[in-house]
Amino acid sequence: MNKRQTRERREYLYRKALESKDRQIYEKKQAIKQALQDGKTIPNELRKEAAQLKKDLIYDEAQKEPETHIDDEYSRAGEVDPKVLITTSRDPSSRLTQFAKEMKLMFPNSQRMNRGNYVIGDIVEACRKSDATDLIILHEHRGQPDGMVISHFPHGPTIHFTLHNVVLRHDIPDRGTVSEQYPHLIFDKFSSKLGNRVI
Repeated sequence: MNKRQTRERREYLYRKALESKDRQIYEKKQAIKQALQDGKTIPNELRKEAAQLKKDLIYDEAQKEPETHIDDEYSRAGEVDPKVLITTSRDPSSRLTQFAKEMKLMFPNSQRMNRGNYVIGDIVEACRKSDATDLIILHEHRGQPDGMVISHFPHGPTIHFTLHNVVLRHDIPDRGTVSEQYPHLIFDKFSSKLGNRVI
């Protein structure tokens, strides 16, 4: 298992290095292309490479921005259902435990795990062995849920959300039963680079 993780980490870092190199070449080509379109002189730092890059520009007309490891993050979305593991910080209060149960109903195909005495490393190892795609850890302050960490496997990213004024379902009088139908999400005007990544 350790050898496999080491190999995957090495491949990931190698792919990131290649992406960085491709990104630099792409930016140089775009600078030359812009200079040619505007009728300006090619920047001094690109003059040595300009001849070769101009030749390559002919073939790159259809090229969009180069893909990154970030684009590969959800490459299997739609093929395999995500498996989400939900847990809490150590020694959770009854409210945090209840909140974790409610979060399980919000995320399709998720499982809730009692934290017990497990350390984060053991939980992550369990997620990897069971092919979980995401890990959600819920935190609290004085019995009030106040934080949520979502980590995507195998190589991230990890994001931390701060929660304010959390109202549990159990606090609402005359509540009905929760539908276990998959949620319908609407993302409107998520057109920035970060927005596209979130979607």
